[in-house]
Amino acid sequence: MAVLEVKNIKKRFGSSDVLKGISFSLEKGQVLAIIGSSGSGKTTLLRCLNFLETSDSGEIWVNGQQLLAGSDEKIRNNRLHFGLVFQNFNLFPQYTVLENITLAPTLLKTGSANEIRSHAQLLLQRVGLVHKAETYPYQLSGGQQQRVAIARALALDPEILCFDEPTSALDPELTGEVLRVIRRLKDSGNTMIVVTHEMGFAKSVADVVIYMSDGVIEEIGTPEQVFNAPRSEKTLAFLQGAQEQF
Repeated sequence: MAVLEVKNIKKRFGSSDVLKGISFSLEKGQVLAIIGSSGSGKTTLLRCLNFLETSDSGEIWVNGQQLLAGSDEKIRNNRLHFGLVFQNFNLFPQYTVLENITLAPTLLKTGSANEIRSHAQLLLQRVGLVHKAETYPYQLSGGQQQRVAIARALALDPEILCFDEPTSALDPELTGEVLRVIRRLKDSGNTMIVVTHEMGFAKSVADVVIYMSDGVIEEIGTPEQVFNAPRSEKTLAFLQGAQEQF
């Protein structure tokens, strides 16, 4: 059974149809890369999956359970299925690295203070930053801040970890350290959705690639299919324009 099923998601802002019926499924442990030009609907799709936006129609199923919008509490519970890593880190500047990671588990009382702290330290170890636990975000490089954001997204053990252009705010020399962490998460069996402009990364790490254009899925398949033998002329044109990246 698929861990995630997305069925005919549509979203409109004013007179603009941003998502025009998005459907796909994802198996446990798979990595889905979503590529496409700016304005194609990629980020809006992630925001709908995380209930930061409410889709106008369609269905989202996680582990055979349909997630329905409703009360604030229901939406908060829906979000627990997903961890989201933003483009610009969104760390709380007034909290240390460790406090950033433990804040949500503490508020939700997922364990004792010692259990939550120990889990956070293990996550910092996974992203290679256990030595930065007591520092503040402003004391970190952009790549380090994004790795803390990844650890924070993992703190509530979400079924699906989502990344919205996780390297777009980073200098090229810092991009590699974040992509290496994501590769290690794949090796550990994490289920992930990665919106990315890093074509080489998508080609080498993803199990499934979606190319979005103008609010629809123009192409979906394995990296070999999408990158080496695209069926759509739009996909081919996009890849030719981005070929220097991979």
